Amino acid sequence: MTAVRDALAAGGDPEKAAQQQRYMKSALPYRGYAAPELKALLRPLLASYEPVDRVTWERTVRALWDDATHREERYAAIAVARHRRARAWLAPESVPLLRHLVVTGAWWDLVDETAQHLVRPALVAHRAELTPVLWGWASDEDVWVRRTAVICQLGLRADTDLDLLEHAIESNLDDQTFWLRKAIGWALRDYGRTDPGWVRAEVLRHGDRMSGLSRREALKHL
Repeated sequence: MTAVRDALAAGGDPEKAAQQQRYMKSALPYRGYAAPELKALLRPLLASYEPVDRVTWERTVRALWDDATHREERYAAIAVARHRRARAWLAPESVPLLRHLVVTGAWWDLVDETAQHLVRPALVAHRAELTPVLWGWASDEDVWVRRTAVICQLGLRADTDLDLLEHAIESNLDDQTFWLRKAIGWALRDYGRTDPGWVRAEVLRHGDRMSGLSRREALKHL
């Protein structure tokens, strides 16, 4: 979407951009938009966006993402991917795209947005097809794919697939990566709002195999 790139290039704050890039340790530079500013800028562009089919929608998402010169373009790509007119396309056919966003995003801001706003609705709408996919992602060689498997059910509450959640956690308990340990604790803490007893039992069951970070995060509000 040329209009998105042109709109982003027309504004921003260079000083804020430098701060954002340092904070996010991003190879891509920023334009320097605060989150509310970026949302306001994209709103009219997204309102007029009318993808004609899944192929066109995916091509737009990939172009914004893969050809990004600034990180805000990747945020815009996620906004296009989760567009209300594209909800039906968050389906098994889009798994390669979702995985591409996770693997090439490779940092918490992009991965977590993808996990919660793209992978989660796809999973909810197509559980029979996508549960085995996420089951496999839980033991993937890529740490960000595994993090996605752990956190993709955040907010589902009683609709959480506990078998999938337990498998994703179990598959990553021995990983010493901060991003996995944090994700495990986050997922358990989130589900603890629905069933605190289950979460306490899981923490107890795993004992010392669960990292202190995961345990603290899981029990923070219990």
